[in-house]
Amino acid sequence: MTSAWMLVATREIVVRALNKGFLIGLLVNIAMIGGLIGFTAFMDGRTQSFDVAVVAGDESAATALESAEGTAASDDRDIELNVLRVDDAAAATAALEDESADAWLSSGAVGAGSADDWTLSGWREPDSDLAVLVETTVRDQVMAGRADAAGTTVAELTAGSEVETERLDGNPVDPQIVFIAGFVLAFLFFMGTVGSGAMIAGSVIEEKQSRLVEIIATAVPLRQLLAGKIIGSSVIALAQNLLLAGVGLVGASFTDLSAILPAMSATMLWFVVFFTVGFVAVAALYAVAGSLASRTEDLQYTTSPLMMLLLGVYVVTFSADGALERVLSYIPPASIVSMPVRVLNGDALWWEPIVSLLILMVATLGAVLLSERAYRGALMQTGGRVTWKSAMAGDRGTTLGA
Repeated sequence: MTSAWMLVATREIVVRALNKGFLIGLLVNIAMIGGLIGFTAFMDGRTQSFDVAVVAGDESAATALESAEGTAASDDRDIELNVLRVDDAAAATAALEDESADAWLSSGAVGAGSADDWTLSGWREPDSDLAVLVETTVRDQVMAGRADAAGTTVAELTAGSEVETERLDGNPVDPQIVFIAGFVLAFLFFMGTVGSGAMIAGSVIEEKQSRLVEIIATAVPLRQLLAGKIIGSSVIALAQNLLLAGVGLVGASFTDLSAILPAMSATMLWFVVFFTVGFVAVAALYAVAGSLASRTEDLQYTTSPLMMLLLGVYVVTFSADGALERVLSYIPPASIVSMPVRVLNGDALWWEPIVSLLILMVATLGAVLLSERAYRGALMQTGGRVTWKSAMAGDRGTTLGA
């Protein structure tokens, strides 16, 4: 014979999976992730083209731009330079104003300036990538000229000046990628908990307001009714996050992030484990929030504390760093996001996620036991919003479906 909680869980899964609002929201999230990844892939593969003006007779500037174009091609910078020769400085300024040129490079060799007065001008601020490329090329060109005048070479002048970078923790993941990953995990946590939690609370108040729960309780113990709702909603929330994470990882394989997919996959695995455990506590608390209400209008009041807590976790976790992040990685429910981010960052020792997960499991067990008592005490009380104190006291007098 099928257990009562399994019947309730199955019903929750089917109702949620067929809910139009849920399906539309899921498709919107998938489209957002796909769009973000598509935009990233487009930006990574985009070649920037710049028309740079050079005044007639300024061969130093023309030579520098030709060298810059070669440097861009050899370094795979996706920058293309086109030299636009103009008659004089006035023509160069006019080209910038009418946007037929993106920048104007002057070596100072033509006009009243010194030959050392290199200037990259733009009608507005010159593009930063272009400026870095031109600055590097000009510096190399000037050094080569001075080295030749001194009877030596640039290689001899710069020998021993190279500085190599090394990251001692051995983690190749860029800090910016870690920040983005933290934002994504915090977003998945917030959307999964709030969306699924609201569905649980809505389901509970719907059954309570229609007094259907009084009929259900004659056949299904309230403990099993709560367990079924928690398990069913947890399955849906987990499946939703697995789908979104899968879309994100597959999409990332088509971008420059493909090199860190192994590290990202391990992080996502830890996030799934932590979320699976932590959401049970969130689901239980949302079920209590639904039982504390007597009308649908009361849900905004009873769910507000939970909403504020989850919003706080979302805001703090993706922006946390250093000591704060280490502390949050052990405090539920913030640890659901913070610990996987630390794993990606290479900041966590092998045993830290295990200890954090054990703490989360203990906290979840406590939340479920507390919620189960409040749920049974508040579910049969009607006539207005029920306080936690009344719910805990009402549990002692609840005999129906206990």
